[in-house]
Amino acid sequence: MSYQVVSFNHKNCEQIEREKLAFAHESEIKEMLEKLTSFEFIEEAYIVSTCNRVEIVVATKDAFSSYHAILGLLSIKSGLSFHELKSMGGRYDDAEAIFHIFSVVSSLESLVIGESQITGQVKDAYRLSFHNKTANRKLNRVISYAVKCGAEVRNVTNISKHPLSIASVAVTQAHKIYGDNISGMVAVIIGTGEMGMIAAKNLLRLDCDVLLLGRDKAKLEQKAQELGENVWVDTMENLHKYLNRYRLLFSATSAKETIIKPSMIENDNLDRVWFDMAIPRDIDDMHLQKLQLFRIDDLKSISKENYALKQAQANRAIEIVERYRDEFYKWLRALSIEPVIKEMRLQAKAAIEKELDRAIAKKFVPEEYRENMAKMAEQMFNRFLHDPTQNLRHCSSETDSTKRVEAIKDIFNIITNERNAKKYKKEHHLKGYK
Repeated sequence: MSYQVVSFNHKNCEQIEREKLAFAHESEIKEMLEKLTSFEFIEEAYIVSTCNRVEIVVATKDAFSSYHAILGLLSIKSGLSFHELKSMGGRYDDAEAIFHIFSVVSSLESLVIGESQITGQVKDAYRLSFHNKTANRKLNRVISYAVKCGAEVRNVTNISKHPLSIASVAVTQAHKIYGDNISGMVAVIIGTGEMGMIAAKNLLRLDCDVLLLGRDKAKLEQKAQELGENVWVDTMENLHKYLNRYRLLFSATSAKETIIKPSMIENDNLDRVWFDMAIPRDIDDMHLQKLQLFRIDDLKSISKENYALKQAQANRAIEIVERYRDEFYKWLRALSIEPVIKEMRLQAKAAIEKELDRAIAKKFVPEEYRENMAKMAEQMFNRFLHDPTQNLRHCSSETDSTKRVEAIKDIFNIITNERNAKKYKKEHHLKGYK
């Protein structure tokens, strides 16, 4: 069994392709997970689908087959050819896959390094697959270590200090454009998800008034109450009115189609600054001379400044990720050796009992000596196996230990049975994300 990640992200894939690959609803993700795990070589899987990345993570028996299966299914879903996907996507196997997952959860692979959303998004992705019965013990191991790694990165470095997400980068850019004049402006925010709420909070700190737009009036009013003063709400029915009244707009919905179209513009003399933070995009291609439109990929240059400021912390974080990757594999190899050692001892015990039964049956040993003879024989076997088992434990921490362990299993005819997830987590103190 090995781990594999196939990643389409802001580094290797343009926004228009990511839109085609993105999963808009949980039902789509579940359908893809079912298809993936229907292959006998894919044991478990989860899918991360955000505005900046679409990643499929699998525990696989055959990395070559799983990679081609993933690309094939994504090609059918997205309409992109197999070769297009192969040329733009990143493939990570085994140690590289673990390093990538830990880096993603630690926010080292984010468009905005240190943003706080990705850890929760990955945990949610695993949780969804766990409840869908398409992820279990093997990927739980990875997620548990990844979350611990991400926590240490945040605690040891300053990498998670401002800005918190792509939404705060957008607000920073708006502030850069308008300067102190942004104070008192009305900012229209479409969507009340996490991205919209981060934008709203940052705008309120700049003394902007915030207009929240959405489809559910009751939900909008609840969000407005949580945000405090200088926030009012309206429904999407009046969107066209506000597009022609206010300059500043931030949009982050989960709509499958664009919600802002050229036909909705009546006043093209208004200087507008719009931020489309959605995948797929919320704003259609506009041909307005006085419009500055920023999409997610347009914010890359801004995030580069953020990256430069955090490079020292990022280098320290990478060291932490590398250490956690090495510890994960050391723990994984050690975990694989314990059932082998246990089975060797059980075989020794079974051999003692068998030979004692034979000796007693043939009157070589009196029945009343059975218990003492059994204890003595077990002590002898334990002494005989002590050094070999210690050597096995020692070699299990080495990177090339897998072949040695497999050789021992073949010599002793040992088959290690899979244990259920509940027993596994109890024995190894790992938390499931249910």
